[in-house]
Amino acid sequence: MTKHKFNYKWTLKDANFTKDKGTVFSCFSCGGGSTMGYKLAGFDVIGCNEIDPKMMDVYKANHNPRFSYLESITTFKDRDDLPPELYNLDILDGSPPCSSFSMAGTREKDWGKEKKFREGQKEQVLDTLFFDFIDLAKKLQPKVVIAENVNGLICGDAKKYVNKILIAFSEAGYFVDYRLLDASKMGVPQRRERVFFRAVRKDLYKGCFTDIFQSLPALDLVFNERPILFKEISDNTDESFNLPPRAGSLWDKCKKGKKLSSVEESNGSFFNELRVSQDEVLPTLTSQDKVYHSDIRRRLNNIEYFLATTFPVDYALNKTKSSYLCGMSVPPVMMAQIATRVYDQWLKEILI
Repeated sequence: MTKHKFNYKWTLKDANFTKDKGTVFSCFSCGGGSTMGYKLAGFDVIGCNEIDPKMMDVYKANHNPRFSYLESITTFKDRDDLPPELYNLDILDGSPPCSSFSMAGTREKDWGKEKKFREGQKEQVLDTLFFDFIDLAKKLQPKVVIAENVNGLICGDAKKYVNKILIAFSEAGYFVDYRLLDASKMGVPQRRERVFFRAVRKDLYKGCFTDIFQSLPALDLVFNERPILFKEISDNTDESFNLPPRAGSLWDKCKKGKKLSSVEESNGSFFNELRVSQDEVLPTLTSQDKVYHSDIRRRLNNIEYFLATTFPVDYALNKTKSSYLCGMSVPPVMMAQIATRVYDQWLKEILI
């Protein structure tokens, strides 16, 4: 069986984080998915910014950051008391909230409106947070900026936002490009497509502008690792994630790999609920916990969520549901793959 570059079955207690590849600061850090990816790739993640206090508690419990800022990026970017370390970063990382652009959401109807990203949080115009993140990059001037978002950002009218993002990066002093990547080709046991922007500070590249993403410093982001099927991560150690009666009844009649809405008795409901197949790669796991086991009448359990999203299996949840934490986060192995390429092809070879 083909070996993957990064092991999706791992633990924090046994991990060896070398911290010798450079420094990273993570914005919109959530519970720490991207942070773990950078750590797996050998980077030193020195701090984070997050608006959700519950997610910040999870982050601190697992990462003990040197610097942490529990506030909106709209105020964080304007701070005048940031430590010198944040002005000497190798990478500024961020995953701006993306529900306004999700293909599963209301999209255009929500653009420009204030929304609460989660109950109890400050209302924000979610589709402008990306530009606040770029403002922070302009202020801190890290060598490289990496930003992640949903695939819906490059579909339909949302492409207009992409053009604005590219212009904003350029005005902030960066050459930038973006690529749609599929986590299932990167050693992650789920089909998760995400757009990754990667930007390099203009003064660090001396070549011709038109060559930057065609020749040097081109960043090879082609991954063709073996798909990981659900049967490789199916776990029977915790069978307590039982389905409610109505969903359970439909699960009984639903074919493996099909949505519960395909059952005639569903009456059009349960549209996004899915009974998975042992012999297929899991679909994108969201925070809504609507993916059910193929052979056991239950939701995916914590171990399956951790493995499917490449979180370490000993990750402290702090009473947060695994589906929410993992569904909201960048899979660590996905980020580790990208961070490794950034170091090998940019930071090590060209920019240092």
